[in-house]
Amino acid sequence: MFKVETYSDSREKNYDLLIKQLKALVEDEKNAIANFSNSSALLNQFLDRVNWVGFYLMEDGELVLGPFQGLPACVRIPLGKGVCGTAASKQETVRVEDVHAFPGHIACDAASQSEIVVPIVKDGNLLGVLDIDSPEKNRFDELDQQKLEEFVEMLLQYID
Repeated sequence: MFKVETYSDSREKNYDLLIKQLKALVEDEKNAIANFSNSSALLNQFLDRVNWVGFYLMEDGELVLGPFQGLPACVRIPLGKGVCGTAASKQETVRVEDVHAFPGHIACDAASQSEIVVPIVKDGNLLGVLDIDSPEKNRFDELDQQKLEEFVEMLLQYID
């Protein structure tokens, strides 16, 4: 018998359910843009207290705006610049409690106060980053980081 799963009071269980939903959404599709698009929509629906969720994808040595949910955004970000460029160049997640205190922050949306950026790396190659902004300071914690990294790992299984 099919059982409909619903979100609970546990953030960890909710993230685990989100990752299962992601797999169901992308497992039969190999088109990267379609999967990035649906992934950003899924995250935007799931996460509260966020104002931008999306992807920047590597193209000709820089990050270029990809599928996203939110207000119009910066189109190109050089590696090493801003939170996205820093996470991309280091190939590690960057979590920023207060974007106004981050040296070189690129303000695409003045409402953004905190940010988390997870690099998307497959077989040693940087494909881009997952970028999530919040209008609240200190919105993202260790659990968000861990589970968003798992989200990206799941997505990578279905990106060629």
